[in-house]
Amino acid sequence: MEANCEQQIVVGVKGPAARAALRWAAREAGLRKASLLVVRVWDPARHAAPYAPPGAAPTGEEGLASAREDLADAVLGAFGLDVPACVTVELAEGIAERVLVGRSAGADLLVLGASSLSDHEGWTAGPVVRACLAHSRCPVVIVGTSSAAAPAAPATRHLMPT
Repeated sequence: MEANCEQQIVVGVKGPAARAALRWAAREAGLRKASLLVVRVWDPARHAAPYAPPGAAPTGEEGLASAREDLADAVLGAFGLDVPACVTVELAEGIAERVLVGRSAGADLLVLGASSLSDHEGWTAGPVVRACLAHSRCPVVIVGTSSAAAPAAPATRHLMPT
């Protein structure tokens, strides 16, 4: 990626499909000569379900440390130790849907990952993906992966906000 980046791609990274989404977004940013904003959202107010066993929810510090580790692992997996100049990495505090929709306002593309149970069932969109599809201020690309053997190239669906 070049240092003079006019477009911006935002990629949300969390969960099993994060690496595939980040790799796809990085390739697309390279093709467009765009900057890449890698966002991992951490919600300190998130609580365990009422039926969860006591102590199942991580403490605030444990949740933050886990989010930092997830973000570092995703970036390291995509770029190794040589992160390109037009890549910005952000650990954002808040509700994932709100943070990502907010970042989409200044972006040319929002990239998210979605997982599937098998190669034959397609993929399912979780609540964050659904909210971003409904409210994003830019086109959204969903990169799907499978929990079965990883496909050679992730499936993508290009969706325009309404």
